[in-house]
Amino acid sequence: MRPVLAVLGPTASGKSALGLALADGHGGEIVNCDSTAVYRGFDIGTDKLSIEQRRGIPHHLIDIADPTEVYTAAQFAEDAASAIRQIHGRGRLPILVGGTGFYYRALTRGLFPGPGADDELRRRLDRVAERKGPERLHRMLARVDTVAASRIMPRDRVRLVRALEVYLTTGRPLTEHFAATRSLIADCDVRALALRLPPELTAERVERRVHEQFARGIVREVDTLLASGVPPDARPFGGLVYRQVMEMRAGVRDEAATRALIVQENRRYARRQLIWFRKEPNLIWFDGPGERPETLRRVEDALALWPRSHEETA
Repeated sequence: MRPVLAVLGPTASGKSALGLALADGHGGEIVNCDSTAVYRGFDIGTDKLSIEQRRGIPHHLIDIADPTEVYTAAQFAEDAASAIRQIHGRGRLPILVGGTGFYYRALTRGLFPGPGADDELRRRLDRVAERKGPERLHRMLARVDTVAASRIMPRDRVRLVRALEVYLTTGRPLTEHFAATRSLIADCDVRALALRLPPELTAERVERRVHEQFARGIVREVDTLLASGVPPDARPFGGLVYRQVMEMRAGVRDEAATRALIVQENRRYARRQLIWFRKEPNLIWFDGPGERPETLRRVEDALALWPRSHEETA
């Protein structure tokens, strides 16, 4: 099986630096796995590496979508699988780098598109939740799909409605549908590395990065995008950093409060990313920022001992 490396982890953990170092040492090319970096013009808030910072290493799936497009996880999986085939065809190593867990899962485990929305059925389920609470939906789901019910919080109304909708529409539980999905790179050996940092270090690095984003001109970037005709409701404007800057421009809060809020939201996002990646199978975890030489050394040691069959800590 042809190898694929993945460098995953939460925001501000040094994934890009580690990906570049591995590409340098292993004849690799980078495949972006960040859901906002696919959009053209959204550079500072996504911390895209400049052409100079990429050091001549090819990067794929960056700046491939217009801001008004809806670029889905399913589209990413198709595009990433195609890029991986092309990289293999050149005799080089594909290295996925990013923190969008849903994109990674769609590529490596497949994505169940599901039936279309049934508006009438959703209204009926919503009425049940309104009258008896979303916990009632959770109990209904537990009777038909215990696995899905164990993964969905009892008050997560949106996901509960969707899981019940899939079952009531298809006659098969959501878990069964997911089990039948297939990765678009099932013939590849995916070697997944994940970074994690202690919360206090994440907080320090996130705060420094937010101040750097403002110094580099994140507000000016947003102004330029709007002046070029990108509508305020374009999807990437709803992403982290951009959403808060848009609110600042609308007078919701001043710059100091905006910076503080972005730091806070980044820290929350980092926690959610860690929770997501902990549920992914076969990750090898590394403690420490990706740019540190000792982190790279531990990664290289782990790669020398491949394959690994279970999640462990390095």
